[in-house]
Amino acid sequence: MKKTVLVSGASGIVGYGILRSLLKNKEEYTLIGTTIYDESIAPAFCDAFELAVPTNAENYIDWLCSVIKKHSVDILIPSIEADMYLWNDHRKEIENAGATLLLNRSELIDLCKDKWSFYKSLVDDIPEYLIPTTDDLSKNIYGYPYIVKPKRGFGSKGVMKIQNENDYHKNKDSFSKELVMQPIIGTDDDEYTVAGFFDKNHTLIDFISFKRKLSTDGFTNVAKVVDYDFEGILKNIANVVKPVGPTNFQFRLFEGTMKLLEINPRISSSTSIRASLGYNESKMAVDYFLDGIVPCAIDKTPIINRTAVRYVDEYIF
Repeated sequence: MKKTVLVSGASGIVGYGILRSLLKNKEEYTLIGTTIYDESIAPAFCDAFELAVPTNAENYIDWLCSVIKKHSVDILIPSIEADMYLWNDHRKEIENAGATLLLNRSELIDLCKDKWSFYKSLVDDIPEYLIPTTDDLSKNIYGYPYIVKPKRGFGSKGVMKIQNENDYHKNKDSFSKELVMQPIIGTDDDEYTVAGFFDKNHTLIDFISFKRKLSTDGFTNVAKVVDYDFEGILKNIANVVKPVGPTNFQFRLFEGTMKLLEINPRISSSTSIRASLGYNESKMAVDYFLDGIVPCAIDKTPIINRTAVRYVDEYIF
């Protein structure tokens, strides 16, 4: 019997990436896509499309529960952070409508909301992986250049690079309590994205790692599979943050050590690339969260010597 899967934010790169990944086994799923945009690519990759109300609308949860009941949805997958955070706050209400939520551990989702809280919570346990961070922007303790970024945000949105003292004086009036300061470590050529899959005991089941280049929107544009020993790193971090299901880690290599840029406690923008290479975390997650099927990494053909490049295409309705 087919499982009915609802993917939110289906007009975005993560949303339609999840749908495209599940379409590789289309005989197993009925796919529902939702987005606030009435003209988008979303309907091309799903069996039914629902025009969503904005996530911050007062009636959003009522609307979502009505869609769950209308389509007899088995499981919901968030592709945008706003949905992940709101669904996390309304878990019981949504589950009472009859669907399973594909969400990471609630405490980890809350922790990843705020970069300053994230740093303070983890600096005593895994300092070797963290980038020095402060929320006191009145003093330059790292030297020039450094970066200022929002405590809450994603991709590269709102990040400012402060090159020198003139740059500081030009931008200081825009500094607020909602920003943090970090030194610049490594280069854009030393950035990695790693997708790990964890069971409900927070045990690492499988992972795939890319060396990546970002687009101007902050998403992976070029991804090259790398054979770097991330297993030990992921296990050490997981012992502290205790992830469940698909979890994305972003690193920069600095002086021979992988430094953690951030954790996305959900499926991330490289998911369609990973699925095209044989690491289909969307299917893995649906099968695990609904049926308890643990993905098997044993005897799997290694994914090596592959590079993926994204490009713009058209779909004609």
